[in-house]
Amino acid sequence: MASDLTVWLFADPIGTLSMADGRLSFSYTTEWLKYGKAIPLSCSLPLQVEPFDDQKTRPFFAGLLPEGEMRRLIAQQCQVSRQNDFALLDHIGGECAGAVTLLKPGQILRLPDEGGDIEWLNDEEVIAMLDELPRRPMLAGKDGIRLSLAGAQDKLPIIFEGARIGLPRNGTASTHILKPAIHGVEDSVTNEGFCLALAEAMRLQPVRSKIHAVRDRRFLLVERYDRVADSTGRFQRLHQEDFCQALGVAPEMKYQSEGGPDLARCFDLARRVTRPSAPQVLRLFDGVIFNALIGNHDAHAKNFSLLYSADAPVLAPLYDMLSTALYPSLTSKMAMKIGSKYRFSEIQVRHWDQFAEEAGLAKAQARKRILELARSLPLTARKLQADPQSGFAGHPIVEQILLLIEERCTLTIRRLMTPVATGET
Repeated sequence: MASDLTVWLFADPIGTLSMADGRLSFSYTTEWLKYGKAIPLSCSLPLQVEPFDDQKTRPFFAGLLPEGEMRRLIAQQCQVSRQNDFALLDHIGGECAGAVTLLKPGQILRLPDEGGDIEWLNDEEVIAMLDELPRRPMLAGKDGIRLSLAGAQDKLPIIFEGARIGLPRNGTASTHILKPAIHGVEDSVTNEGFCLALAEAMRLQPVRSKIHAVRDRRFLLVERYDRVADSTGRFQRLHQEDFCQALGVAPEMKYQSEGGPDLARCFDLARRVTRPSAPQVLRLFDGVIFNALIGNHDAHAKNFSLLYSADAPVLAPLYDMLSTALYPSLTSKMAMKIGSKYRFSEIQVRHWDQFAEEAGLAKAQARKRILELARSLPLTARKLQADPQSGFAGHPIVEQILLLIEERCTLTIRRLMTPVATGET
């Protein structure tokens, strides 16, 4: 197995990921450091001559890989240890989040203008692929396919064109993320599709998505915000990183209760690195409130990202929005505290005020915005459900989400409007 991998950013080899004695290191190339328009791979890996040690290197690169059971199955397919980040990236690090590609030394990245290598699938092959994903996440080990996305949920980078679905091969850029139904989570496809559509209706700038079906198999197709079509129609990669990567936090530490980032660190990051920062901070603030009101308890720091635009980093479109609070089998504990509370039912006025302070916003301004969202969200949700074009009418899971939203919004409004009655000052 190689002990070095070349790290490409966009179309440039910018550094080397190395493994020695089981420990990772990363160093930028001299050419990249001398390049006038060079950008760092991560906020946590600034441009410098000295190599980064394992402690600095691992959070970013491990953050490119799937987690949990997906990681175990991929390691099994590739016949490597599940703890071996380097080996896993060697096997599946060809098409990652952002503009990062990892290749063996001497290999050349396939550029968009050279034409894509796409394996187009017919309906039978799509069904077979969906059946195979639970056993072979990311289709790991298949010839010419090196795909990786972070997270613990089954998903697959694909190319979606018209009504066709294709697999990107040999470094070709994908356009969409296919998210099949989550085992044991009732109608997760409709749940996430509705929550993302609701965020769009609330003008919160989420990823674009659509529910798609092949025969009787429904799944969510999410447009990749880190891919953009150029003037010729070919897809180019945009660079991005999630908040854990930017903060140098390993993916297994993503939950605040495990020592991961809290909201104060997330807002500090957004304020420090985005430009202009004020609108990005407000977008993040809205996203946190929205997740709380829809019952998305899994909104941890890896579910927020920075997108590196032409001028400066901005907050990436919101993604991974699922009303997890509907399911008794899933935790009622939020991934990050609001104020000092992990559970939504316990949030009082003082906790919203603590949240405002963590976000760096005035309490009066924050309360006003929370009330605006709590008042408009139920009406917008009902309107979206009733819209015949949306496709959400008649789904029991949508009605359950609406009832949960109405309950949470009513509770929030009552507590914010009657602080004296609830013992708040």
